[in-house]
Amino acid sequence: MSLSNIRIVLIQTSHPGNIGSAARAMKTMGLSDLCLVNPKHFPDPQASIMSSNADDILQTATLVNDLQQAVADCHSVIGTSARHQRSLSWNTFNPRHCGEFVAENLAKNKKIALVFGRERTGLTNEELSLCHHLVHIPTNPDYSSLNLASAVQILSYECRMGSTDIQSSSHALDEELINTKEMEGFYQHLENALIDVKFLDPDNPRYLMPRLRRLYGRIDITRSELKLLRGMLSAFQGRKFTRRKK
Repeated sequence: MSLSNIRIVLIQTSHPGNIGSAARAMKTMGLSDLCLVNPKHFPDPQASIMSSNADDILQTATLVNDLQQAVADCHSVIGTSARHQRSLSWNTFNPRHCGEFVAENLAKNKKIALVFGRERTGLTNEELSLCHHLVHIPTNPDYSSLNLASAVQILSYECRMGSTDIQSSSHALDEELINTKEMEGFYQHLENALIDVKFLDPDNPRYLMPRLRRLYGRIDITRSELKLLRGMLSAFQGRKFTRRKK
């Protein structure tokens, strides 16, 4: 089990000092994979100052243009959000359960992304749609403001503790699990197939695809299972599915 399989994703961070403080929080808990989605200012001297000798994490941080790029090779994506989606049911963790969930999946050699939104506005609906689960940090309702680095520290700590507590007897699946990029290809295929068979009305989709994302997001899908699913969809559409060569 390796904490290096945990990726911290920060989206459009407005202040470089918050990036540095988040890197410091990660390093104190043994995390090292930092991904930045369109940061306002980076690299920046203020980030290095606030990292307090966690410059190695800043130097190896990955910069990408959008969340889909950031989590393409991850197997499970957990978004941090204080927003409540009343119209759609979410599998929401508290920090302790999040740490336990992450530890259980690390034992299966899965790569996990913890996604933190913008300081003021959080995650967009489109970004939330890429998350399999949400985690909510319960704070004082009379003063709920939580600094970005503090949120990173809390969840990094819980992931470390969960990894410490998990039983070493956990067994990984014999077959490799698919990543988020492969799953996004399946979702696009599924949506097209549902439109073809007139089960999904593209002009009035309602919450069909988000609900199906929640459904499939709760299970581990292997590469052979994905091939089976896509083959079934192709059969429904009346054509043969051919997997693209890498």
